[in-house]
Order: sequence, then structure tokens, then C-alpha cells
Amino acid sequence: MKKEIKPRRKKALGQHFLRKQSVVDHMIEQVEITPKTSVLEIGCGDGFLTRSILARTSCKKLLVFEIDPEWAEYVRKELPDDRLEIKLANILDIDLSALESRKPWVLLANLPYQITFPIFFLLKKYKDLFVEGVVMVQEEVAQKIVAKRGKPYSVTSIFLQHHFTIKLMEKVEPEAFEPPPKVFSRLLYLKSRYDQPEIIEEEGFWKFVKQCFRFPRQTLRNNLKSTHYSCEKIDPETLKKRAQQLSFDEFLGLWKVVL
Repeated sequence: MKKEIKPRRKKALGQHFLRKQSVVDHMIEQVEITPKTSVLEIGCGDGFLTRSILARTSCKKLLVFEIDPEWAEYVRKELPDDRLEIKLANILDIDLSALESRKPWVLLANLPYQITFPIFFLLKKYKDLFVEGVVMVQEEVAQKIVAKRGKPYSVTSIFLQHHFTIKLMEKVEPEAFEPPPKVFSRLLYLKSRYDQPEIIEEEGFWKFVKQCFRFPRQTLRNNLKSTHYSCEKIDPETLKKRAQQLSFDEFLGLWKVVL
């Protein structure tokens, strides 16, 4: 049979394809996949991870969302398997509630770096679908997601840690990809959390935290002045701190004061 000619990579889509098998093996080893498990992959590229999922697991279904029609068609032809379904679509445009009937899902993906955070927020919206997952992200992004204090720490860190248990895994060098990116990457393990403390008027709480981080180098007093939040109810010593010095529990305590 004549081998399919590979499509060209598109720089505009940030296509850096993983080439290190040990990294893929590590991803698969960290999750539990049974014949009842469906697997979601975001962006199959040339099918390097896709091939290993099909070969090494007994998953019931492997659903891939791929935005590039040429690579989607290439992988379909290269990996004929009844379990594989490739949808030509941007994951950010998909209503994932349609996956409800095929739970439980495990996520395995080398995430497109330019849309990593939007994907995480999408996963939060549908977190009841997913048992666990391992994703590849840019190293700098990984450090921001898991930060507990300091410069990388942000409202995004707090939000994602509130909804997911997230663990740093293997750091991946640029040479593990083709072509090599200019940055290091990192595997992240994630699992949906359901043990969070209740937040009264949650939408308002996250707006409050965002306001506290508005200018990260400014104190809480400066970030909250000229807002409708009652700073006089907050301890003066706390108002001297920056948002990057406060934990989720401390923000929750402040919210109960200003609410």
C-alpha cells in the first residue's frame, strides 16, 4: 500500500509535534483506562499520541478534536480503528455536554499553547465529565497554574486550583518536539475537585479576587479603593499586602467581610 504523504505543519497553528515516546508512555501510565473508559484528545497532530493510546489501552472510544483538516484526514487513514473518532472542530466551539452519555472520560492531550487557558476554563465548565487527565503545557504556564504565592500566582491560579487537583509531572525539553519550540514544556496531572468550600455568591467572589489582582504590584488598599467594596471592614494590616501574598482561604475570609 502506498504510504500517505504527510501534510506540512502550520506555524500559525503552533504545530510542534511530540517525538519522545517515553513522555507519551508516562502520560498514559498516570491514568486508569478500562474498556468502559472514553478518552478525549485535543489536537492529534500527526497522531503520535493517538497511536499510543490505541495501541496501549483498552479504551472504549478515543475522540479527537482536530482543527487542521489535512492532519485529521491523515490520521484517519494512518490509524484505522473502530474506536477512533476524529471531529474536525475547534474544541473551544464545542458543547461538551454531548459527551455525557459516554462517561467516564479521561483527557490526554498535548495542548496548543496559545489556547491553554481557554481550554482549562472550558474543562472547568464540564468537569463532571472527566475522571482525570494528563496534559502537556508550556512550562511557564504550568508554574502559573500551580503557584501558591509570588509573581506567577494569579486569580487564574486560585480559580483552577479550586476546581482541580493539579500536580506537576515531567519537565519536557524542546528537543522532544519537532520542530523544537523555544520553551520547555511540562506534563500536568489534573483531577476534578468536589471538596471545595461553599462560596456565597460565587460569581461575585471571583470578580472580587480579580479586582484584588488588578495591579499585582499594588496593595489591596490601592486595588480596592474607588470600588464598591468596603475597605474599612478589612484589617488595616491586610490592606497593606499584595494579592500575591494571600491564599484562597484568606480571600474567602475577605469576601465574607466585604459581602
